[in-house]
Amino acid sequence: MKSETIVVLGAGVIGLDVALALAEKGLAKYTTIIAEHLPGDTSVNYTSPWAGANFSAISSSDEKALRWDKIGYKYLLRLAAQNGTRAFVQETPSTEYWDDMPSQEKLNSMADYLKDFCIIPKTDLPEGVAFGVTFTTVTLNAPMHIGYLIEKLHLDYGIQVIRKKIPDIQSAFLSQDTQLVFNCTGNGARVLPGVQDSKCFPTRGQVVLARAGHVGRNVMRHGKDYETYIIPRPGSNGNVILGGFMQKGVSTHDTFKEQTESILSRTKALLPDLDSPMTEPLAVFAGLRPSREGGARVAMEEIALNFGKRKGTVVHNYGAGGTGFQAGYGMAIEAVQIAEGVLQSILHSSEGTRARL
Repeated sequence: MKSETIVVLGAGVIGLDVALALAEKGLAKYTTIIAEHLPGDTSVNYTSPWAGANFSAISSSDEKALRWDKIGYKYLLRLAAQNGTRAFVQETPSTEYWDDMPSQEKLNSMADYLKDFCIIPKTDLPEGVAFGVTFTTVTLNAPMHIGYLIEKLHLDYGIQVIRKKIPDIQSAFLSQDTQLVFNCTGNGARVLPGVQDSKCFPTRGQVVLARAGHVGRNVMRHGKDYETYIIPRPGSNGNVILGGFMQKGVSTHDTFKEQTESILSRTKALLPDLDSPMTEPLAVFAGLRPSREGGARVAMEEIALNFGKRKGTVVHNYGAGGTGFQAGYGMAIEAVQIAEGVLQSILHSSEGTRARL
């Protein structure tokens, strides 16, 4: 068995979490990551570095999303406790508000596992807010965290990493040895030949990076057609991410002055501590969340290959929208579970080869 027996296509947080889940099952030596962009790069087509990022109630209320959130939260909480400094992950007090009452399914799920979960009395809610909670969230320094992941996968686990842009999904099967491909291409799934998922669309966000070392809590307000948030960035010398926008189907990476002004106005209203000489805007960024109608796709299929007159197995894992950092590990666990039969065959074949030797 060779290192390209399993290929993970994409090195955003979704692909890196899949590679981590494979490594944790003892499959690192069979695994190669292929990606056009890697941690440390910046591109409109590489979403993960632009993320806030945190664990929040931004996800939908369907059963899959709630399950992925729960797995992801517990994983991130463990990571913060065991290796938070190196991983750029930390526990952070959080307050979240909704302009409209969230679903009971979401509230029941959150209350079941979130640390320090508490409903805010109606008398303490800001004007226009229908519901609010406090809990302990997990915040991440997005670009540094994916850098930590790729380093851990390559140096600690020995996973091969190849920078390469492939022309179609069939080309992710690098050789006759490749048996399984995890398709973690995010927005690329909309246009990648062999996938071309018409349900995929970008959701544009714009954020302000600011220095505000006096801010030590996560605050979010979920509106009918907007999201406002303040997210401290671990290991960044007191920086915070201020947002934001959720513009479905908008694909420009340009930033706009009026949107920056809207973000600063809304975040200061949400957290008056920001209205201080100690708050210093540093930069403005825009990113394209990889969204999908009906939610993320985690599914397995067989495809015809361009060589060898055989079929190959693909596990699709994309479309997380703005929840990649919080749900990514849960999605990865499910993606790997779906492929359990193929993975067991790989392990057994390898054991048989060693026995013959």
